[in-house]
Amino acid sequence: MSLKKATTHAIIDKELLVALRERSSVWQCRFCVDGVWQRVTTGERDLKKATEKAKSLYIEAQVRKKNNITPITRYFKDVAKVVLAKLKKDYDDGNGKEIFKAYINAIEKYLIPILGKYKMDSIDYQVLEHFDKERLKKMSGKAPTHSTQLTHNAALNKIFDEALYRGYLNTNNRPTLKAQGKRTERRVEFSIDEVRALRRNFDAWIAKSRADTLELRYLLKDYVEVLLDTGARPGKELLDLKWSHVEIKEHPTIKKTGIISPPDEFDDAGSEIFLMNRNKTAYIKVMSGKTSVKQGIKTGRIAIGNLNTVLAFERIAQRNYEISLKDAIKNKQQEFIFRYKQFQSEKNGRKGKSTKYLYPTDFVKLFRTYLESHNLLNDPVTGKARPLYSLRHTYATIRLLHDKITPQILVKQMGTSLAMLEKHYDHINTIKAATQLRDEESRKLIDAGGEVDKRYEYKEIKKTRSKSNIKIK
Repeated sequence: MSLKKATTHAIIDKELLVALRERSSVWQCRFCVDGVWQRVTTGERDLKKATEKAKSLYIEAQVRKKNNITPITRYFKDVAKVVLAKLKKDYDDGNGKEIFKAYINAIEKYLIPILGKYKMDSIDYQVLEHFDKERLKKMSGKAPTHSTQLTHNAALNKIFDEALYRGYLNTNNRPTLKAQGKRTERRVEFSIDEVRALRRNFDAWIAKSRADTLELRYLLKDYVEVLLDTGARPGKELLDLKWSHVEIKEHPTIKKTGIISPPDEFDDAGSEIFLMNRNKTAYIKVMSGKTSVKQGIKTGRIAIGNLNTVLAFERIAQRNYEISLKDAIKNKQQEFIFRYKQFQSEKNGRKGKSTKYLYPTDFVKLFRTYLESHNLLNDPVTGKARPLYSLRHTYATIRLLHDKITPQILVKQMGTSLAMLEKHYDHINTIKAATQLRDEESRKLIDAGGEVDKRYEYKEIKKTRSKSNIKIK
């Protein structure tokens, strides 16, 4: 049994006491309600006054408990900071999910600044209405989407859970949260014909460029090619790629030519000639964006890029360094791939200076300009504008609709979940069903010729005078 400290004084044995915390001259009250110890400051430096205040707090807590109110509460900001620390620790230790970053942002940017001054048991629907108004101001008048509200509500519920666990909140006065924002709509993809136009018009558009924007337009073309070929998320997933994140492998494929070689001394009849193509594949280690974390370290995912991706990387290596892709991967390992050379001229004062590689900050605007100039920006059916992210949806749609790629494989390639894939691409099942229902084997069997079984031959039905009796001749 531990000895009682000199700074601790029991008022009611095992029920109520006052104590001085280290490096504090203010007495703290501690009392037990339903087996749960609560702590609150008395605000007094004098022991006698602190004792009287502690008794008063204890009686108040008992009355609150009897009336089904939390015996003691805390400010929202204090509980939120505890939850915030747990989220950060779990994420850094690799025990958390990627969504924890969104919870942390919601708590730091919106929840604590707006709700921090309220006590946990005073947060009711009126306070939540105030939160909605203040959040709208912080978002510059732009209403949060349904998805954003779900994220904020999830973070808020974690804080309510913590308060409930510590006895600072009662289930009866915990508000139920609802997300009423506009649901996120699926971005519109490009059709096959539009993808052809998008890719084939790049070179002519680049040729019309000014000298100072030429390199950026070249890089945009390669960026689009890789997005269409891999289904990667626009932004950090590709812009943070380094040459060390890429490995190129060759996968030869052998095809029959149908041509028979002339007979020789070893083969009197001759043999069929085979053609071998050497297909290059890029294995890309995606380390940024929505990737999994283990023990505080991002593990990333492997995305597969086909020939178009390999050729895009080849072009970048040649433009930036005048070396092959193989040498770029070997010698430029820690340099970023999607960068372009700064234009050098007397006018910008860069003539003769060392080459500077720039981060492409104008891709979103430049891609929109490209689409507008080729009548590709707006979807012809919905009229919606198509941003860079539409290329990711285009990739998924084409793979699911035209290639024999299962959703399970696509989930790993794109770094998403099966639920998200089904949510955004469920419309494809209808289109695939229409394709599968057109003139397949069952239709051929139904339309096939042949004699009809005699039991199905025509027999005339004659009616007698009695309407209820029918005789078959």
